[in-house]
Amino acid sequence: MSTPSVVHRLSTAINAEEHELRPALSGFLLFFCLFAGYFMLRPIRESMGIAAGVENLQWLFTATFFVMLAAVPLFAWLSSRVPRLHFVDWVYGFFCLNLLLFSVLFLLQGENPWLARVFYVWISVYNLFVVSVAWSLMADVFDSAQAKRLFAFIAAGASVGGLVGPALSALLIGSLGEAGLMLLAALLLGGALALKFSLMRWREVGGAGRPGATPAESTRKPVPGNPFSGMTRVLQSPYLLGIAGFVVLLATVTTFLYFEQARLVAELFPDRAAQVRVFGTIDVVVQAGALLSQLFITGRLAQKLGVRVLLAIVPLLVCVGFVGLALMPSFAMLAALMIVRRIGEYAFVRPGREMLFAPLDAESKYKAKNVIDTVVYRAGDAVSGWGKTALDMFGQGAGLVAVAGALCALLWGYLGWQLGKQADRQTEVRVGAVVGSGA
Repeated sequence: MSTPSVVHRLSTAINAEEHELRPALSGFLLFFCLFAGYFMLRPIRESMGIAAGVENLQWLFTATFFVMLAAVPLFAWLSSRVPRLHFVDWVYGFFCLNLLLFSVLFLLQGENPWLARVFYVWISVYNLFVVSVAWSLMADVFDSAQAKRLFAFIAAGASVGGLVGPALSALLIGSLGEAGLMLLAALLLGGALALKFSLMRWREVGGAGRPGATPAESTRKPVPGNPFSGMTRVLQSPYLLGIAGFVVLLATVTTFLYFEQARLVAELFPDRAAQVRVFGTIDVVVQAGALLSQLFITGRLAQKLGVRVLLAIVPLLVCVGFVGLALMPSFAMLAALMIVRRIGEYAFVRPGREMLFAPLDAESKYKAKNVIDTVVYRAGDAVSGWGKTALDMFGQGAGLVAVAGALCALLWGYLGWQLGKQADRQTEVRVGAVVGSGA
């Protein structure tokens, strides 16, 4: 009996077929580069948000929404003119230049409060755009069946990057400073761009573009439509509207927890260095938990129980957590709920949400998806930020916010279950059609 090869063992470990190992590793490394760079800068962003005043966070969220609203039509315009094969090059190249510019500005005027506010808004836009484009690329490269098996492992690259990023930030902030960390983040973004070329080459022979797979538009042509076609596509599709509603509820729950976290950290840890340590510690716990779940649970859970379980289980846990927070409001309870919510989002909700797009056409994967991931998400942030401020005016403390959060989480879970059921049916139909045709 022959001994299984290393490729076979690795493929089995990550729930991939042997010919999918290289692109799966490329996707893993791409997300590692993106998230290591982002999480190096995230503690800086969080401390800048507190420095601007916790009571002013809703203004930063609102500014982020309006910047996103202006950026999305430009993004769609670019995707209508640049072939899909080179679209990521333009987007990531643009953000690399932005990071280089911020590196220079922080070197010259690092203590300027307006620079801090601009950077807070910019990095909130940057993070959503680069991650949305990366997942659009993955949905373009892999078909529905491959997505169910591989997206959890690919998302694990984000968790490893989320572990390495804060560690690099803590180790290098003294020697490189904020400007140096931004330069390093630009280099990591360039690494992600290099990995994209390998993925798009493989797409045509083993991925969604291979003979016999679901037909897709040529990657050598721009995505069809006008600068506003992504928004109109969302408004015309009940399925995409459902995903948009799911994202709004996700953003609402996240914002309620984020504001409470910022308020309590500002009260309990007035020193800026202590704040960075608290945020960094939470990040490490979250990324470690998410990584273990992504490597050993998510992909197999999606295959056996479907996308609907991935999208419903976390909202239900968060609902229970909000009830616990209402009964026992404390920083320890809030931190535990934040950790559960974020681990669940990275390990289950985000891969499951991206699986919803795998069967769709290029315009939905790039334009409609980008509208949902950016404008809709930040609109949810902005509206829920003001909603949280309105709830605080009643003077009931964390209890009222927790009750409202529990109701939102319950609706979020119901919508996730319904969307997941629809996606599971689409995958079953496509797989059945391929088997029936003998492909």
